[in-house]
Amino acid sequence: MNNEIKKQSRGQFIRTTGLIAIGTLLSPKELFSQTSPVITFRNEAAKAKITKQAIRGNIHLLEGSGGNIGVFSGRDGMLIVDSGIGVSEQKIHSALASIGDKQLKYVVNTHWHFDHAEGNEWMHKKGATIIAHENTRNNLASTIRVKDWNYTFDPAPGAALPTIVFKDEHKLSFNGSEIRMKYYNPCHTNSDISVYFSEADILQVGDTWWNAHYPFIDHDTGGSIDGMIEASNQNLSLATNKTKIIPGHGAVGDRNQLLQFRDMLVSVRDKVSRLKKEGRSMQEVVDAKPTSAFDATYGTFAVDGSFFTRLVYHDV
Repeated sequence: MNNEIKKQSRGQFIRTTGLIAIGTLLSPKELFSQTSPVITFRNEAAKAKITKQAIRGNIHLLEGSGGNIGVFSGRDGMLIVDSGIGVSEQKIHSALASIGDKQLKYVVNTHWHFDHAEGNEWMHKKGATIIAHENTRNNLASTIRVKDWNYTFDPAPGAALPTIVFKDEHKLSFNGSEIRMKYYNPCHTNSDISVYFSEADILQVGDTWWNAHYPFIDHDTGGSIDGMIEASNQNLSLATNKTKIIPGHGAVGDRNQLLQFRDMLVSVRDKVSRLKKEGRSMQEVVDAKPTSAFDATYGTFAVDGSFFTRLVYHDV
């Protein structure tokens, strides 16, 4: 990846997550310290601006409230993919109003995590129907501790729960386009789906792809490195060289960037697996730096090479 793309990705990540505290970018060490990153993300989202980017086909990207938010506006109203963090309500509402005055009709959750689904409650109260995989509803309705985040999530309010759920696939005709939602096998979590806008040829893949960043893997709700690789292969099968791909975090990308991400996952998994099979402890594997070839591109923000190595070691 050239320096220009790296700079764009870093700027995109800063805007997307709001990780600026008193003008200082938080390091991975600071982010994953004794303070839960959930609290850090919420605090920073409360201060972050929501920015808007037109992609194509009446589809926009909103950044600044944790995960990326896709917005599809047209004659039938607005459909958004992922609802962001709850504290961003007023700023997201203003950003939606700047796109148009259409009624918010649907919210689609790519998975259950707070930075993608915490805005469900206020959006439902604005009249939106929430669509998600059945495991997203189950997870949101449960008490779940994510150990790697040092945080326990209480059950979400009833108004935040999806009311249309599906197991494998779901299709919706909206604004003159077919929107296809497809479940992955457990990967980032056990609840991830992709959303494909056929008319615009835009694929939104949630946290199965962090463009130019190591991804988080939620082991407490079924995530795994093999599942992430399988999800990447599924995304690659759905995209062409013309498809624009919206990741869960990072800049809007393309199939080639996604392919590089998949290859990175495979390489790191294989290196960590080999070292673990040699009998090395987790710390010994971390010290061997199996991610070193990729750290300059993927390891400069929320998940660094050491933390990602620990996540992968858990699975192999």
